[in-house]
Amino acid sequence: MNNIFLTGASLVTAYIISAMLGPVVIPRLKNFGQNVRDDGPKSHLKKQGTPSMGGIMILIAFVISALVFGRFSSDAITIVVITLAYGLVGFTDDYIKVVKKRSLGLRAWQKIVFQLVVTACFYVYLINIKKIGTDIYIPFYNGTLDLGILYAPFLFFVMVGTVNAVNLTDGLDGLASGVTVLVMMFFTAVCFAVCKGLSPVTSGAIGALLGFLLFNSHPAKVFMGDTGSLALGGLVASVAVITKMPLMLVIAGIIYVCESVSVILQVGYFKLTHGKRIFRMAPLHHHFELGGMPGIKVVQLFWIFTAVACVCAALACQYIWV
Repeated sequence: MNNIFLTGASLVTAYIISAMLGPVVIPRLKNFGQNVRDDGPKSHLKKQGTPSMGGIMILIAFVISALVFGRFSSDAITIVVITLAYGLVGFTDDYIKVVKKRSLGLRAWQKIVFQLVVTACFYVYLINIKKIGTDIYIPFYNGTLDLGILYAPFLFFVMVGTVNAVNLTDGLDGLASGVTVLVMMFFTAVCFAVCKGLSPVTSGAIGALLGFLLFNSHPAKVFMGDTGSLALGGLVASVAVITKMPLMLVIAGIIYVCESVSVILQVGYFKLTHGKRIFRMAPLHHHFELGGMPGIKVVQLFWIFTAVACVCAALACQYIWV
């Protein structure tokens, strides 16, 4: 069956499933309302009680489309398993937030340990079963770099770093979901060039996210929670790794990078200066909010920036289009 048809069918199917799940799932999530952090922007307090864990909608639509139209290929199954594994970590975190009424959910070290375990399993599969090799594509260079023994720590950094960066990006209505739609569009194009069997998987993610955006765009009727954001991080990172293009995340996923770097700089500077700050608040989207920019404008700005970044990423790997 034509790969273009499978890719398009996966996107449309995932969109329909996600859109249809909204009216069914959201009312059942009323008891799993968002527990807004006290130290966040005051404007977010009005979001208290908004249904969370909407990432379940994304995952159901994505898994069905990715497996069916990805024809249950080994790569499709791998991406789905990794996405679900990170999503399970997020679900556990969300469950603690709601049931235990603890806004921070899992402890930071607990999240990291679970993420490291999932990544370790992924590494063993890549090296010993898939035998993917240790080379990666280099942006703006027609060739690859073999990392050798450095591949293992590099993989752990990419996976855990991306998962947490996407999680930090999920702070405004439609921000993480919209940015990830654009990033997955870039990787869908990449898959056509270097890993055709994955394009129905990546397009399935696009469709699931577009359907979710019907309810997550401002004013959000549901939030994805860590169930969705950690799963999306695992999805984006694993696709980048399997296509051997993890370095492209620095370009296409520049918003993820900026969000995580802003937190690192803020915390580091705060400790070094005993209370001074670089940004009004981190992650970066809160800095713009507290500067007077409406949240919806921040989201639009970040979407536009991501779209431009994805074009730049396409130019950075133009050699694969030949």
